[in-house]
Amino acid sequence: MRDQDDAPYVVIERDGGGGLGSFVLGALVGAGLALLFAPKSGAETQEDLKEHARRFRSVAEERVREAQRQVEERLEEVREGVQMSFDGVKDAVNAGRSAASEARTDLEEKLQRSKAAYHEGVRAAQGTVAVKTEEEQEAEAL
Repeated sequence: MRDQDDAPYVVIERDGGGGLGSFVLGALVGAGLALLFAPKSGAETQEDLKEHARRFRSVAEERVREAQRQVEERLEEVREGVQMSFDGVKDAVNAGRSAASEARTDLEEKLQRSKAAYHEGVRAAQGTVAVKTEEEQEAEAL
């Protein structure tokens, strides 16, 4: 048994010129209805559109000014941060120089004391040798 849905069907098309006439007729009917049901006149609609454009421009200009202000604030914050970093590095370098200078002075003082102690030791050693020599001379003399 066959269902009716499986039955073959035939489609018939007419060549009516592409429907340009129907499109134009529909456009004219739509324009007429729009004019009949429009809540405002053309001049009023134009004024409304101009007012909306003015408000949009005003809001856009305000947002651009706000964005510029925020960019300038962020730029200033970055400049301050860079300046603070630079100052910190500068302070660290100066502190390092100062510490190095102090260490050098301290080292030079210790070196001078070491040299003085060395010379004292040499003099003491020479004195000891001289004393032994005198004692040896006295021992030989006896």
